[in-house]
Amino acid sequence: MDMRQLRYFLAVAQEGQVTGAAKRLHMEQPPLSRQLKLMEQELGVTLFDRSGKRLQLTPAGELLRARAELLLRQFEESLKEVQAIDEGVQGVLAVGAVVSCISLLPETLRRFREMYPLVTYKIREGDHFLLGELLDRREIELVVARLPFEAPGGSGRYAVKPLPSDPFVALVPSAWELRADEFGLLDLRALSERPLITLKTDRTVAMHESVVRTFTAAGLTPRILCECSSVAITLALVAAGLGAALLPKSVLTSFPLTGIAMFELAGGGFQSDVGVVWLKDRYLSRRAMRFIDLF
Repeated sequence: MDMRQLRYFLAVAQEGQVTGAAKRLHMEQPPLSRQLKLMEQELGVTLFDRSGKRLQLTPAGELLRARAELLLRQFEESLKEVQAIDEGVQGVLAVGAVVSCISLLPETLRRFREMYPLVTYKIREGDHFLLGELLDRREIELVVARLPFEAPGGSGRYAVKPLPSDPFVALVPSAWELRADEFGLLDLRALSERPLITLKTDRTVAMHESVVRTFTAAGLTPRILCECSSVAITLALVAAGLGAALLPKSVLTSFPLTGIAMFELAGGGFQSDVGVVWLKDRYLSRRAMRFIDLF
């Protein structure tokens, strides 16, 4: 069995009929039917149930379909990788980032631009689920995100290059009269009786849970007033005096802090893990590999 036969098999499996698959493959129907029969004879199994109007895959056929799709994708991506060996680093670099990590991109992009002036860029922003879907569809090659990466399918699908951890800070309305200690640090107890705004969506909960765990570890119960899906809205609510928020410090470089006071947190150790994420067992362009190395 060879790659050509696997392509024939997948075309028939996707079309559900030999006629449509033959047209799609630009070949006659009888030779295609013969190839399918030869595959079944070689494997010693029946790949299609031919009793209905449309061809249906048998359990053996379903397994072969899954394996064939993977093999062909790896084969095609390997060819791209070989062809790219002698090519210069150029083309479009497609990168995704969660909004709380956008501030980590500009300096790296500036340095990359100096090194590889022929590369242009496509930047997509979204939550972990959207960015995971964009990775699956090959619309982006890598993501800069908070960890763990909460996209569907489980963390085992992704390779991760950890970046330096990002400390959380307390953001409170300027009108609140809170006192830091002699080192300028704020104790969590000062926030335990104050309303709190956390980042959380129906699909991404890690940052919210991290905040709750930190209070719980200190023997405190946070008074969560609002679960918010947007950093920008969270900061707007803080500035309006509705509550405080705990956010990674790097987030602040991307947003104005008018009406907001920032405090470093006492005790240390409350960090947000950050990393560059990409799909395992998928072809990465040379430009993407170089960009990851630059981090």
